[in-house]
Amino acid sequence: MQEITGDIWDYRARAIIAITTNGSVTQEGRAIFGNGVAGQASDRFPWLAARLGELLGTHGNHVYDLGSGIVSFPVEETPWSQPDPRLIARSAGELRMLADLMGWTEVVVPRPGCGGGGLQWREVRPLLTCCFDDRFTVISFPQSHHN
Repeated sequence: MQEITGDIWDYRARAIIAITTNGSVTQEGRAIFGNGVAGQASDRFPWLAARLGELLGTHGNHVYDLGSGIVSFPVEETPWSQPDPRLIARSAGELRMLADLMGWTEVVVPRPGCGGGGLQWREVRPLLTCCFDDRFTVISFPQSHHN
C-alpha cells in the first residue's frame, strides 16, 4: 500500500477511484452521497446515485464496481452515523477481492472515515494494510484542503 498526498481525480484516467459511501437510499432509491469524494463523484457523474442506490437496495451495503472507473467503499451505514472501523475493514477486504477478480493494477482510495468522518488515520491505517498490496494507493488531500 502506498500513501500519497494530492487530488484523487488526477488519477482517474489510469486508476480505479474508490469513493467512500454509506448504505442509505432515498425514497426514490438513489444513494445518498455526503461531502468529500463521494459528493465530488456525484457532481461528475449524475447517474451515480441511481446506480449505487439500485445495488444497495438489491444487495446491501458493499463494495461495488459502479462503472466509469468508480468503485464504492462503504465506511458507514447512514450519512448521519459515525464511520464504522469494522465496515471499513470489511470494505478493504471486498475491494481487494474485486481488484483480484477484475485484474485492476491501480486503485486509489481516500483515507476512509478520516475526512468528514472524524476517524484518525493512525487508527484506520492498520485496517487497510492487511488487505491492500502495492496496487493500492491511499491518498490524502494537502493540509490546506482540510476543514
